[in-house]
Amino acid sequence: MPVTTETTAFRARAMAILRVTSGNFLEQFDFFLFGFYATYIAHTFFPAESEFASLMMTFAVFGAGFLMRPIGAVVLGAWIDKVGRRKGLIVTLSIMAAGTFMIVLVPGYQSIGLWAPLLVLCGRLLQGFSAGAELGGVSVYLAEIATPGRKGFYTSWQSGSQQVSIMVAALLGFTLNEMMGADTLQAWGWRIPFVVGCLIVPFIFMLRRQLTETQEYEQRDNHLPLKQAMSTLLQNWRVVVAGMLMVAMTTTAFYLITVYAPTFGKKVLLLSASDSLLVTLLVAISNFIWLPIGGMISDRFGRKPVLIAMTLLAIFTSWPALTVLAHAPSFSMMLIVLLWLSFIYGIYNGAMIPALTEIMPGEVRVAGFSLAYSLATALFGGFTPAVSTALIQYTGDKAAPGYWMSFAAICALLATLYLYHRASSHGWSSRHSHPSGATR
Repeated sequence: MPVTTETTAFRARAMAILRVTSGNFLEQFDFFLFGFYATYIAHTFFPAESEFASLMMTFAVFGAGFLMRPIGAVVLGAWIDKVGRRKGLIVTLSIMAAGTFMIVLVPGYQSIGLWAPLLVLCGRLLQGFSAGAELGGVSVYLAEIATPGRKGFYTSWQSGSQQVSIMVAALLGFTLNEMMGADTLQAWGWRIPFVVGCLIVPFIFMLRRQLTETQEYEQRDNHLPLKQAMSTLLQNWRVVVAGMLMVAMTTTAFYLITVYAPTFGKKVLLLSASDSLLVTLLVAISNFIWLPIGGMISDRFGRKPVLIAMTLLAIFTSWPALTVLAHAPSFSMMLIVLLWLSFIYGIYNGAMIPALTEIMPGEVRVAGFSLAYSLATALFGGFTPAVSTALIQYTGDKAAPGYWMSFAAICALLATLYLYHRASSHGWSSRHSHPSGATR
């Protein structure tokens, strides 16, 4: 093949990855901002007698958005499987943008009373409903445009785009902390990054509208209506549940080392806001590096050994690593510990995403992936900040979030062993396609 043709094909694939992951960037950008500015959001919308109660209400609303994800996964996911990846991903972006604008524009509790927390909750629910199908739609799109033998590398950019969003959000937050006083940030400064998120929505819409449909979808004859899609998912409920448990470690680790980390650094370790943000920025860079490496390793050596190795590392090192940090809190120690957890997360997730696209029936691939991912996020990842805050409060152990991550890793390990046991019993390769034995 001529070099010019290869170059053109490479650029086309790179632009397709950029277009499809742009909405994923916006979703995670807003989610991270909500977690980082939780103390300011609590003061603005959820005033209470104690700081702990106010913060817990904020994290509860943060988690409530994740409860909408399974609904969005089934409804929007099944719809995307029926109408196509391109049209579906434009709709999910529209819903996500509406929720973001709502949160930005709502006045504080002092201005409109109970309407303030209620409207913020509605905005979070819209974001959650959209995100329920966004991750699955993006991951499946990337899997379906991947070149042979590189599915792990391609799908890693779904999570890679999230890390870019965290870098941008953390850099914005760090800049604001340097430029504004604490009172100004608490009064209105925290809204600025959310406004930035709103301003980039038109650009992302432009990118999404240029998406082309995947060949694999266009070649599929059977596009199921919602009722049949739900029936197919029900027939494969074991695969969906096992997939959910496999995702549990990804969502828990991600929200622990990114969304919750700034609050953990400020409120638990008593580090400065700038130090906490800088650590988070460096962790996002680390994630961005390890994710495609994990995908490529799984392409080369198979998903199963990578998944098992990383879950074992998480089980046996999460709490000890956080214990070392709790006993000697400092910027450098927080960075070292979170970079270690970032390595585990990045390599694991690089293998997990392609594995999850492979275990779902083709006719409900987006819905099945989205449902498994959304259930894991709702039950594990989304409530990681609240669970971590509560565990520290009631146990007195500053390293208690490590118990939560180890528990999620145990669930992921058992799910991986179960799925690949089914693989061997059905005669499928443990390296690539269909390790679940899903009904087709």
